[in-house]
Amino acid sequence: MKPITSIKSKTVSLQTADIDTDQIIPARFLTTTSREGLGDKLFHDWRYNENGEENPNFLLNNKENKQCEILLAGDNFGCGSSREHAPWALIDYGFKAVISSKIADIFKSNALKNGLLPIVVNKLILEELMNKSGETLLIDIEMSKIITPSNIEIKYEIDEFSKYCIIEGINQLGYIQRHNKVIEKFEEKRIWTP
Repeated sequence: MKPITSIKSKTVSLQTADIDTDQIIPARFLTTTSREGLGDKLFHDWRYNENGEENPNFLLNNKENKQCEILLAGDNFGCGSSREHAPWALIDYGFKAVISSKIADIFKSNALKNGLLPIVVNKLILEELMNKSGETLLIDIEMSKIITPSNIEIKYEIDEFSKYCIIEGINQLGYIQRHNKVIEKFEEKRIWTP
């Protein structure tokens, strides 16, 4: 994971509600344990026609949207089965943040553990952001806020541990490894009794 303190990018808006993890990355692509290349499978059944060619009507196939790092998603994003491949595919594609009015708990947890920032805003704010899709937003992770081009600040909630990990570019294991010396000292002092 790479450290991220802020994200500045144009947005792309996928207004469909209840996008589940099988739509994000279909189950037939879950045979890999590698994250690399999963971006090509992101929203596969929407991005590609049956003959394998890009669907010109799908928004991620629009040249202007291919560099966007912020996805605006309809309500209840990431619902359905638990699938770590879903945030992996979004990250591999190039997204750094997903903003929605509701993000499924398991997807949100998986996203945070892998360095994808899931942001929940109220429905009116999401609608306003979607109406201005393509605008450049600044997400200040340290201050937990989104700043619009007109300098409107939108606060969002994130737990401090997840925020720390994203800013530092580490996962839970990386956090534990940073404390190896303390753990070793504790283990040395610990008295084992049979």
